[in-house]
Amino acid sequence: MAKKSGDRSKEDLRQEIARSRDDLERRLSRVREEADLPRKIRRSVRREPVPWIIGAIAVGLVVTAMVTRKKKVYVDAKGGTKFKHPLLEAGFLLGVTRIVAALVKPVVVSFLEKQLGSYTARGRSEKKGF
Repeated sequence: MAKKSGDRSKEDLRQEIARSRDDLERRLSRVREEADLPRKIRRSVRREPVPWIIGAIAVGLVVTAMVTRKKKVYVDAKGGTKFKHPLLEAGFLLGVTRIVAALVKPVVVSFLEKQLGSYTARGRSEKKGF
């Protein structure tokens, strides 16, 4: 279990500890270098810029193609156009909701004023000192 103190001298133990510390330090520096992704990317771009430029152009073209897609328009036999887009339907629903809210708002406000008016009247009569 425990070694006798006579097996190793203190100096040997110190040297072994120093070696293991140096070994650990080297291994940790390698791990840090491997984990430094931005540095690896910069180094790769400096070494081989052509594939990076081609890749950037390809990504740009894909993004541009996705953004500038043409909308599908379906034409009925009657000659009218019909847009199949969920945002158009959502916009219609939001418009209807806004109109209904504008019509209902005065009723709701008057109701709340009546209900809360009794609470504020009681609260003010109790605090006459202010």
